[in-house]
Amino acid sequence: MRVLLIGANGYLGRFVADRLLADPAVQLTALGRGDDADVRFDLASGSPGALTRFLDAVHPGVVVNCAGATRGGARELTRHNTVAVATVCEALRRSGCGARLVQVGCGAEYGPSQPGSSTAEDAVPRPGGPYGVSKLAATELVLGSGLDAVVLRVFSPAGPGTPAGSPLGRLAEALRRAMQSGDGELKLGGLGVQRDFIDVRDVARAVHAASLSAAQGVINIGSGRAVRLRDAAAVLARVAGYGGALHELDGPPSPVRPSIGHPRSEPDHAAPVAYPYPDGCGSWQQADVRTARDRLGWRPRINLEESLADIWMEAACRI
Repeated sequence: MRVLLIGANGYLGRFVADRLLADPAVQLTALGRGDDADVRFDLASGSPGALTRFLDAVHPGVVVNCAGATRGGARELTRHNTVAVATVCEALRRSGCGARLVQVGCGAEYGPSQPGSSTAEDAVPRPGGPYGVSKLAATELVLGSGLDAVVLRVFSPAGPGTPAGSPLGRLAEALRRAMQSGDGELKLGGLGVQRDFIDVRDVARAVHAASLSAAQGVINIGSGRAVRLRDAAAVLARVAGYGGALHELDGPPSPVRPSIGHPRSEPDHAAPVAYPYPDGCGSWQQADVRTARDRLGWRPRINLEESLADIWMEAACRI
């Protein structure tokens, strides 16, 4: 099976590439903006016609799209998350390759949910920010394309390679700074939210399974369990061997300083307070993952403690 992977150099794409390369039945071609891609192509600015010609030449059986942006203004997010997917869909419609499309979506498409509830695929999406809106628009384009396609709505990915700017990445960096400077206490904010964390390697397994399946529509990919960020911080401190005290800061959003991690050199009156979690999903999110189990034969295998230990190992290398 020939698979065309778009976004192989991204956070999720790297692990998807590793997973697909480990399958001897897969012939992998990587398309992206980086120099190490097999083919350089920018989805946000490239034309569907150019991509169609490439699809006709390579003739993949599956196209996996892991490309996209998580940061930036509404215009940039729309360009990379929505316009890019429109280009993929149009190119596949024009091409004679008949490839199946596996689109990587996100849990932010759902928006806020009721605390204690599990969000299933039939929930009405109400994204709470421009990122979720741009990804939901991409999902709607895929579902309305008439293609053989599936959208995997990935909840909160964690594990090796976690971006330093993400909430878990900032927690690890704050711990690293505290241990490096010998601080006996660490002030943290914004830890009250609960999220469904799923290891990136489990996400890669789900993409692989979706590539081989005939499942269509939307499928949630998560652990099925919401974890409070303060509990994740405590586990991260334990695996890091940090013996100091964690002090949680609560209060209204501050327009000046980040919420997670606080240099001790700042005066006490300048202590940061809690920002909203950046995905626009409010205080709670938990996936209903029964569809992934039933239609893909997929279950998460890696627990959060292992994911956090891997995040810490990468942060510790910067000490």
